[in-house]
Amino acid sequence: MQYQYFICDVFTTKRFGGNQLAVLPHAEGLTAEQMQQISREFNFSESTFVFPPKLDNTRMVRIFTPAAEVPFAGHPNIGTAFVLASIDEIEEFDGNADIVFEEKAGLVPISVSTNNNDIRCELKAPENLSIGVNVSTEIIAAALSIDELDIVTSIHPPQVASVGLPFLMVELRDISVLEKVKVNLACFEAISAQGITPFLHVYVRSDDEYDIHARMFAPTDGVPEDPATGSANCALAALLAFYDPRSDGDFEWAIAQGFEMGRPSILQARVQKSAGKVIDAFIGGSCVMVSEGVIYL
Repeated sequence: MQYQYFICDVFTTKRFGGNQLAVLPHAEGLTAEQMQQISREFNFSESTFVFPPKLDNTRMVRIFTPAAEVPFAGHPNIGTAFVLASIDEIEEFDGNADIVFEEKAGLVPISVSTNNNDIRCELKAPENLSIGVNVSTEIIAAALSIDELDIVTSIHPPQVASVGLPFLMVELRDISVLEKVKVNLACFEAISAQGITPFLHVYVRSDDEYDIHARMFAPTDGVPEDPATGSANCALAALLAFYDPRSDGDFEWAIAQGFEMGRPSILQARVQKSAGKVIDAFIGGSCVMVSEGVIYL
């Protein structure tokens, strides 16, 4: 059997930047075991497998890391929408479309738009913001190989947050600390052993051309570092809006990620807040096509 695939770079306008994604637009007939094997073969942060919808939406999409299936992720949704638009797989697409993917986390609405052949996609998170446990700065500092005083807790402590996939959010003191982070795998495993998500999304607030610089580490899930993490940055934006003292408003952030890996990525996050409650969180960006081919089974 043969399955066509496409590889694109997500959250970038330049080929070989952003976050790599493999998309199989016609995955009917594949088992979960085969999808996991294919994801391991590509060895990207995630690969996606597209099926006909079950609930009369645009498509059903399943997302796999090299180690496991995940219920939701950011760059796989953005990249999958981009690929389907690029290969004329979105019905009646005339340069703009609103589509919906069915996923394990729920329904994921995505807006697709074009501007001078640049296809931009933005998703709305499938879940409302949920805030989980706090984690000690001591174990976080050990996991990141930094000094405990380099962790900022003025807005929030190291804390789990999710809009579909949980991440442990950690604010750092400055760019120099962000750049010197090194994974201590044993500490990540210790965090996981406590039943806490070991996906660490670390960031600094900035006043340069970006509002936030971020890095994401998930070594226990086969992702030593991710170049661009839409689900994490979407959750981060929702968390920051939650802690903002203003009870109403539209909040936006330009987020840079992946620069330390040589895969610069730019993500645009926005959040709507009303009566003190985070209503909706969005993450968006551009993509470029890199290659296509066939997987043999």
